[in-house]
Amino acid sequence: QVQLVESGGGLVQPGGSLRLSCAASETIFSFYAMGWYRQAPGKQRVLVARITSGGSTNYADSVKGRVTISRDNAKNTVDLQMNSLKPEDTAVYFCNANRLYRGSPYEYWGQGTQVTVSS
Repeated sequence: QVQLVESGGGLVQPGGSLRLSCAASETIFSFYAMGWYRQAPGKQRVLVARITSGGSTNYADSVKGRVTISRDNAKNTVDLQMNSLKPEDTAVYFCNANRLYRGSPYEYWGQGTQVTVSS
């Protein structure tokens, strides 16, 4: 069973930065896409950023220009650098990974890490 473990969340003031990291229990070469999602209280979980095995990225409009996703294949990690944080970025952030296994798609989630942006 694949495990994804997030770290790096916390409390930060508006305008501050945080770097979230997601460590996978096995090589991330097996995942055709990995990403970060977030879920604010009372709202649906939504995509923040996504990166493919080829390095292509896409971002939610709400974070474009402020967030960068990257993957380190040697460390089996996917990081999310978040700058110029706003109160509306407050949410639980989840790591996500997708792969094909014997022709079937599989999706995995981490347990989430809380990000709170407040003065």
